[in-house]
Amino acid sequence: MHNNQALYLPSMGCGTWAWGNRLLWGYDQSMDNQLQAVFDLCVSNGVTLFDTGDSYGTGRLKGRSEQLLGQFTREYTGEGKENICIATKLAAYPWRWTRSSMVSACKSSAQRLGRNVDLVQMHWSTANYAPWQEEGLLDGLADLYEQGQVLGVGLSNYGPKRLKHVQQKFAERGVAIATLQVQYSLLSTYPVTQLGVKDVCDELGIKMIAYSPLALGLLTGKFSEQGPFPKGIRGLLFRQLLPGIRPLLASLREVAQSRNKTMSQVAINWCICKGTIPIPGAKSVEQARENIGALGWQLDAGEVAELDKAAASTDKKMVQNIFQTK
Repeated sequence: MHNNQALYLPSMGCGTWAWGNRLLWGYDQSMDNQLQAVFDLCVSNGVTLFDTGDSYGTGRLKGRSEQLLGQFTREYTGEGKENICIATKLAAYPWRWTRSSMVSACKSSAQRLGRNVDLVQMHWSTANYAPWQEEGLLDGLADLYEQGQVLGVGLSNYGPKRLKHVQQKFAERGVAIATLQVQYSLLSTYPVTQLGVKDVCDELGIKMIAYSPLALGLLTGKFSEQGPFPKGIRGLLFRQLLPGIRPLLASLREVAQSRNKTMSQVAINWCICKGTIPIPGAKSVEQARENIGALGWQLDAGEVAELDKAAASTDKKMVQNIFQTK
């Protein structure tokens, strides 16, 4: 029983990790109206893909991001409503290892959303530490598609070897992988330059989604080495990385000034030029508006090459996700 509706993927999406996360992003419930405004602005500007996860939201706010997305979708009445695509990532928790645990996880997500999940993704691969766990989870992912509960399935934090393995496994059941999501930005070119995931995606007809395209805010140019730094873990990271990424930021600034765009817009547009769907996060209408300004124009080949060179010669890189596989 396949859903005949196709998965609609725009050229840019919106990441909602911060929606409900107190620990890293300082979320609190007074932000909800502002987040609804962010959602509305995105959808009305063609940014209709919202990426979430069933582990998003800290403490008793677990699943908060999905709840908010469900609420915002219901309340949205403007243009582009039919294109809204909610993508969630199901965590490979140690206690989830059967196919049915994956199916019921997706049902819980759908309950929080008050609607079906459009794109269901495996949040990370367990290949690095518990390869046996993964097979059941992947079977469950394919079951969800076969049962018509989702429009597409995707993977997150997979490298080319694991990706090919899953692609073969799914092909035997006639299930295609729609998307692969990896941490990709000018500060995190590793999945593409070192692992070569983009080539494999292109070869297999898989769309690549770039998460953290602004490297948690490091590429916005809004933070200086002198501070002030964001609170908590991000602050520690910024303190560590900012001095080493000076040349890259200078190069970004130069391109941004000549284009009359912001550094964020250039960094996001670079991801689009690389054939990926970036999903920058936004907690405020200003941030969302700035992200949207990355659309409707394109860096030229010379500018992309210049940024590539600056990225390659940067000594400091973003910390890679520990779950990223080969």
